[in-house]
Amino acid sequence: MDLILWRHAEAHEASAGEDDLERALTSKGERQAKRMAEWLNRRLAESTRILASPALRCQQTAQALERSFKTIAALAPGATAEEVLKAAKWPNASEPALVIGHQPTLGLVASSLVAGLLEPWGIRKGAVWWLRGREREDGSQVVIQVVIGPDCL
Repeated sequence: MDLILWRHAEAHEASAGEDDLERALTSKGERQAKRMAEWLNRRLAESTRILASPALRCQQTAQALERSFKTIAALAPGATAEEVLKAAKWPNASEPALVIGHQPTLGLVASSLVAGLLEPWGIRKGAVWWLRGREREDGSQVVIQVVIGPDCL
């Protein structure tokens, strides 16, 4: 199973009294999301399930793909790595899952799957970590397919 972790693109800082879920992308963030969406659209299988946090910045990042996606409340800021993996149906889903979410959660998911540790690995704004789970004779393994940020496109 492929699990693609996409951190939302750059968003405005919260102003006093502003709900964190209402933070929108900056113009730079909109460009980051568009570039990464173009790159992803050339590579994603049609069957990919796209799951996004309800935060506006994640919704806007997901919209850049111009594909249908599902908003999952459990992916909101503060989600656990376990909640992300459950939403993605890791590792048993028959189709790939693209999760658009937040730090430090996505970094925790990556470290958990790749290293077996819950460490707050850094994932830059707008970046994608593409992981692939596969079975081998000696057990399961997770392979890093791609790690790329929008500034590399």
